[in-house]
Amino acid sequence: MPIQGEYQGMMLTIEDLDQENRAFFRFCADRDFRLQRGKKSGLLRYPPTTACPWTTDRESEWVPVEGKGTVHSYVEVHHPIQPTFRDKVPYMIILADLDTQKGVPSEHEALRVAGNLMTSDGKFAPPEMIKRIGIGSRVRMVFVDVTGEFALPHWTIDEGAEQPEGPWRYPQE
Repeated sequence: MPIQGEYQGMMLTIEDLDQENRAFFRFCADRDFRLQRGKKSGLLRYPPTTACPWTTDRESEWVPVEGKGTVHSYVEVHHPIQPTFRDKVPYMIILADLDTQKGVPSEHEALRVAGNLMTSDGKFAPPEMIKRIGIGSRVRMVFVDVTGEFALPHWTIDEGAEQPEGPWRYPQE
């Protein structure tokens, strides 16, 4: 039976056959961030997949990973396509490099996870919080429930981490 839940006025569904995503989002619902590690390569991967992108090996194990990282890139949304997000603008979508496995298997690679910038309690970040974030900012993961067995990973400012004095931001109006 598919896992379904409403998020921001939209129905989200994870189908029965999508075992990798079912497992991933269930871990998130437990506030347990886990990624697959290929048995042959020993490398973590994201997003969840049926095979290792480096060896094509289909055997993997789920391992806990710390949900902390650095903003690699971001976009600030001012004109949402989805009507349900109109009352959230501006909002920020972050692509964060996880601290885990950074620079592996090459110096230019990292595990990168996208999510919205949220407050620590899982609400969309207000404009004054958005203005503090840029490339190089330190973030930590927060989870937003969709159902009891399905949660989405998002990002918030890691207040306990040393932040760059002036993170890079796109020029402002």
